[in-house]
Amino acid sequence: MSTDFDKLLPTLERIATALERMAPPARTENDLSAADAFVWQAETGYLQPVRNVNRIDIELLQGIGQQKEILYNNTKRFADGLPANNALLWGARGTGKSSIVKAMHAKINAERPAALALVEIHREDIPSLPDLLHILEQSGRRTILFCDDLSFDMQDESYKSLKAVLEGGIEGRPKNVIFYATSNRRHLMARDMIENERSTAINPSEAVEEKVSLSDRFGLWLGFHNISQDVYFEIIEGYAKEFNLDMPVEELHARAKEWTVTRGSRSGRVAWQFIQEIAGELGKSLD
Repeated sequence: MSTDFDKLLPTLERIATALERMAPPARTENDLSAADAFVWQAETGYLQPVRNVNRIDIELLQGIGQQKEILYNNTKRFADGLPANNALLWGARGTGKSSIVKAMHAKINAERPAALALVEIHREDIPSLPDLLHILEQSGRRTILFCDDLSFDMQDESYKSLKAVLEGGIEGRPKNVIFYATSNRRHLMARDMIENERSTAINPSEAVEEKVSLSDRFGLWLGFHNISQDVYFEIIEGYAKEFNLDMPVEELHARAKEWTVTRGSRSGRVAWQFIQEIAGELGKSLD
């Protein structure tokens, strides 16, 4: 009998090892004090700390002075425990929508260390919002919940989860959480989606209102638009000064203008890409 068991033992050990590999990893406890920025991992329910946030100093964001002032005031009030609005930053690509959110978080924390946490949730993870909000509420830390490039397409019902969380649900948004989102669409939905709702619904106006009302849940709307050439040059000059890029202004302008022609657009993102090109040529670091 003992001999038979001894023969089976290696097989049983291999089975046990295989089952251990197949078992899900032990869930790591979330600690909102571990960092100032996190990325939500919906599958595991874990807030992944981000030690070095990819961002640009707020003083280098030019041509959006009004937007910076409004968002700063709103964010500062939230950090101070005062009433503040969820914010939708909408408009053209590359105009600084996501940059201003990350820069504003850094500015507030520079004024008062660890005042706010920044948690990014990916668009496809919106249905997991209730679980995330429960974690954030339990932590007690004041948090900016950030979703970049938020929009909804045909047959996408996840917008209802966001709508309930922002205002209409029985639980609503925790008092220690504010929601900032960026989008290329003012109403978070494509025009053909609006038209389809209007043409196929029994009551077209009510169907469209159901979806458009999502953007109404954001008390603060900030528009970002394409910039003029003068503002584009101001951005370029600001970067060049900040990073000590030694190039005559006339040459800098001429090359920056040529760069926009090759890119087919003029924006803060295009300006930053141009500066990376020039810094590389001059052997200068942008760190």
